[in-house]
Amino acid sequence: MTAPTESSADPESLRRRALETLTTARARTTLLTSCVEDPDLTAQHSPLMSPLVWDLAHIGNQEELWLLRAVGGGDPMRPEIDSLYDAFEHPRSERPTLPLLPPAEARAYAAEVRGRVLDLLEKTDFHGTRLTEAGFAFGMIAQHEQQHDETMLITHQLRKGPQVLTAPDPGPATAFTGPAEVLIPGGEFTMGTDSEPWALDNERPAHRREVAAFHLDTTPVTNGAYLRFIEDGGYDEPRWWHPAGWTHIRQHAIRAPQFWQNDGGQWLRRRFGVTEVVPPDEPVVHVCWYEADAYARWAGRRLPTEAEWEKAARHDPATGTSRRYPWGDATPSPEHANLGQRHLRPAPAGSYPAGESPHGVRQLIGDVWEWTASDFLPYPGFRAFPYKEYSEVFYGPEHKILRGGSFAVDEVACRGTFRNWDYPIRRQIFSGFRTARSEAV
Repeated sequence: MTAPTESSADPESLRRRALETLTTARARTTLLTSCVEDPDLTAQHSPLMSPLVWDLAHIGNQEELWLLRAVGGGDPMRPEIDSLYDAFEHPRSERPTLPLLPPAEARAYAAEVRGRVLDLLEKTDFHGTRLTEAGFAFGMIAQHEQQHDETMLITHQLRKGPQVLTAPDPGPATAFTGPAEVLIPGGEFTMGTDSEPWALDNERPAHRREVAAFHLDTTPVTNGAYLRFIEDGGYDEPRWWHPAGWTHIRQHAIRAPQFWQNDGGQWLRRRFGVTEVVPPDEPVVHVCWYEADAYARWAGRRLPTEAEWEKAARHDPATGTSRRYPWGDATPSPEHANLGQRHLRPAPAGSYPAGESPHGVRQLIGDVWEWTASDFLPYPGFRAFPYKEYSEVFYGPEHKILRGGSFAVDEVACRGTFRNWDYPIRRQIFSGFRTARSEAV
């Protein structure tokens, strides 16, 4: 299946796609908020994260604001709660002190909003305004809910206590025997998009970008490879580290990826309430940008730039065009990538040959978010839409770009142009990386 472009979709196809993506997101939200008792919903499991019950009501509130009010022209349902669920008005550390809706009331509110939204969806004309064109507002809200579902999954990973979430492991993969790196030829390619109907503002506009030839890891860096960096004293050698990163790891006594511990010479990790031996063949996860950068320096390499990453993921050298995904324009399937919380861990490095790019790079979509060398900056000609607080207020050198999505990302919020960003110290996110090197001249 290929998603419709902005100009090709008929209203009924858009309606079906909007309904499917909204329903998928809500099923996941329900799972993440029904698998624990109310005390775990109202508790703050980390000062970096909101209580789960805040995310639940925030999802409903944003859906009401953008669909029932902005698209449907309706009156506010609960105007007194708008400020409680404004992410810019209250930082996460303060949210447990707010008079939040209790779990039962938050569920009822989100359900009532969704019921009205489904009625609105049946009668919406997908033309006339930028919000409604090609169903953009419905797609934006589905992506917003899935992004908060990933945030809630991070909260579950930070939560102490027994396992409450389960999922099958990725299917067994044969040991990857392909090349360690591939050459991405130099030249121009089209970065960003003008045609992806639900692309967010920071993915736009499409523009030409020149990239010099470079070599890129065929797969993400694995736990086994990262362990060699640890065992070689990587966390004790300042020459590998960005100065701010060296200061950070010393101040916080960081010696390994988050959730790892050394038990009598054996490395273990905690994953959603289960302690297990670190699997050497999986992509490393829960490392910050400084750790990724230090590893790359230690390995005699570097992190790829955002443009390099996107060229490797989208450029088709046979046609000169840019694809939606590494494998083409078809919507992701389980054969292409590890997405959608189908599994609760990355798949072994080298998995998903059907998702390989034309250049032979694997797992560019799914498994782990991949840190790049680039700051989060606007593309030439960027225009904020529909509000500055989604992207524009975050632009600058304080945030580093991540690409590709993780096992916690749904396909509606993941594509070859999708841009994620975070502070370079963040490790609770499902972040990994791959390395690059410039072509010798």
